[in-house]
Order: sequence, then structure tokens, then C-alpha cells
Amino acid sequence: MPIKIPNGLPAVDILADENIFVMTDTRAITQDIRPLKILLLNLMPKKIETETQLSRLLGNSPLQVEFELIHTKSHISKNTSQEHLLAFYKTFDDVKHQKFDGLIITGAPVEKMPFEEVEYWEELCEIMEWSKNHVTSTFHICWGAQAGLYYHYGINKYPLEKKLSGVYKHTADYKKSILLRGFDDEFWVPHSRNTTVKREDIEKVSELKILASSSDAGVYIVTTDNGKQIFVTGHSEYDADTLKNEYLRDINAGINPSIPENYFPQDNPDNEPVANWRSHATLLYANWLNYFVYQTTPYDIEDIE
Repeated sequence: MPIKIPNGLPAVDILADENIFVMTDTRAITQDIRPLKILLLNLMPKKIETETQLSRLLGNSPLQVEFELIHTKSHISKNTSQEHLLAFYKTFDDVKHQKFDGLIITGAPVEKMPFEEVEYWEELCEIMEWSKNHVTSTFHICWGAQAGLYYHYGINKYPLEKKLSGVYKHTADYKKSILLRGFDDEFWVPHSRNTTVKREDIEKVSELKILASSSDAGVYIVTTDNGKQIFVTGHSEYDADTLKNEYLRDINAGINPSIPENYFPQDNPDNEPVANWRSHATLLYANWLNYFVYQTTPYDIEDIE
């Protein structure tokens, strides 16, 4: 089944060109199906890029998904036009009276700052608190995962000696998890961050379980027992060239970044990177939608508790 996204969203043409079944509002109203309502809190600076990446993954499943986009009202995006935000995005105030089958909270380029100093921290806390009884399952990504672990469980993040950038090999810590169903024994995931969370801090919290990790990138997937809160520290949604674009951006900014690890063939930035994480990303989001959203959420969405 397709993903249902707003008429005119740039992702429509991009995904249609990739033969991903996309359904606009106009066609969806003719079908008598209860779609899964997924809310995306997009904190990334390049919002069009992120919404397209996540639409691609959510649209590649047998389930019909209705995608709703929100941004913070306490921060004005500098990298996405106001026209795009006005056309396709709402704020939390516009949707907080509703309930959703799933919520995705993205990463954000604010990880070096203490959580409380982030401009929209109070607004994000309000959303995370609201998610407890308005959303069946919340999927946190990268800094969003660190923010969620800190807000819900008081788990701190720690600065890394240098930025973690590259594609890293991971293994399952808990192979029986249905979120990891169908995973290979080893799988690759992009990471791009300056901070991390510590395994020992997470293991002290009885409600949390570490599902997967990397010897190089650390803890990757953490979940509550019931899967209501899922925390993913990497960027499985990244396109093949996302890390390349971040690397070139940092060079142009005079940051002198390290070459992303395990990414460019022969570690040569002149070579086009090869994406080796797409199948993992597709399976991760399909499993989340199926086992933690579709098979858990009530048919009457107002019954979500």
C-alpha cells in the first residue's frame, strides 16, 4: 500500500520517479481504509531532504500510511523556506488535540549544547510528554533519541573526542526482538554525531533494553519493553550521498573534518560512496510499522492510551 502525503509535497515526484507508490490526499479520500496516522516532528535543518527520506521508508510497506508534518514554533528554520513550511507543516498546537498511531522525532544539529539550552527544548518536552498518551509508538532518531532518553529516563549524553561520521558494522544484542526480525547477523548503519550515550547508563534502567550496537559506534537501538518508546542513535534513513554532502559542507565551512569511515571506496572522497544500509533501513521501519504500530494500535484511534 502507498504512503499518503500532502498534495504538492516535493517528495511526491521524487518517490514516484523511484517507483515508490505514493498517494496524494485527493486520491486517498476515495478509499475506505483506516490508514495509520504517523506524525513527523522534523527538527532537521534540511526538512525537504528528511521528509523525503522518511517518506521513502514508510511508503515501502504493505500498510497505508497517512503522513502529518510538524515543526517547532519556537525556532525559525533558516534552511527551509517559509513558503514550504506554511504549505506543508503544522505546529504542535495544531495537532495536540489528535491521537496518532506513530510519532517520529528526528535528529537535530544541536547536540553540542546542553539540552536545556536548546531553543525549543520546552516545546519538545511538551511533545514528548504528550506522546505518552496520544501515540502508540514513538521512534526517536539520533539527537532525538538522546533527547528522549534524557527526558524520559534522565540518561545523559557525552561529548566524543571527534565527530563520529561514517558507516559502521552492527550486531544484535537481543536477537529475539521482533524489531530486528529478518536482520542479518551483521548490518551497516550511517552515523553522524558529536555526542554519545553510555551503555552502562542505559543498563541501569530496568524498563530499557539494548537491542543492537556497534563496537565502533556504540549503542544503536534501545527500546522499552512494550515498544512504546524506541531510540535509534544512527541515521538509517540517510541517502547514499548524505554523509558526502555533510563532509563537503564542513570542508567549505573550514572545519577540516575527517573523511567519513567505511564510506568512500578506498577512503577517497573523489569516489562515489556505495550505500550498503538500504535493506536494513527498509526492514527496520517496516518492522516498526508492522509490529509496534499496526499490530498494537487500536482500530479506533481515540482509544490510544
